[in-house]
Amino acid sequence: MIELLIIRHGETSWNTADIFRGRISIGLSEKGLIQVELLSEYLSPKKIQAIYSSPLQRALQTAEAVARLHQLNVQTVPGLNDLDFGEWEGKSVQEVKNTYQDIFSLWLERPDLTKIPGGESLEDARKRVLKALDGIMDQNKEGIVVIVTHRVITKVLACALLGLDNSHFWNIDQDTCGVTTFIHNGRYFILKHHNDVSFLKNSKL
Repeated sequence: MIELLIIRHGETSWNTADIFRGRISIGLSEKGLIQVELLSEYLSPKKIQAIYSSPLQRALQTAEAVARLHQLNVQTVPGLNDLDFGEWEGKSVQEVKNTYQDIFSLWLERPDLTKIPGGESLEDARKRVLKALDGIMDQNKEGIVVIVTHRVITKVLACALLGLDNSHFWNIDQDTCGVTTFIHNGRYFILKHHNDVSFLKNSKL
């Protein structure tokens, strides 16, 4: 049996500023660095056997914090990369809303039908992340496996593992450092916990 921990990276300054991140490789904020240390302590009792991460800095910093206490190397997987937000990357939500009114409205109403200008659709992301997950599952037949990735990817992956299409994208949330746990029983995935941030609640964050 596989226990799959799907984790969103810690906070960046662009999260709080509502700026589209996408493929821009920015690091964690001061708060994000504290978050990932608390995450690492929280996961320290678990016998994690492998840690996989998006290649972007914010995800790698999060994965490496977890890996240190388990004496593991982080394996980067391009398929876990954030959604390619194309022309929206580096722009604020308000700027995108003003400049791309029709597409932004569609993104909020029917994300499954939206292709970001110069970037990806959710279906593009779903195909590549499921291919990446297949590779990870082939390498691990049992035990606890950690995947560190991005908000969009955690939501798309959760939809896929629950048998939901991408129209349910906005029905799922994932906070920074949120941990979602699926069990694979040899036949299918079972959701055990979603968006666990309990380890952040008693801190001064």
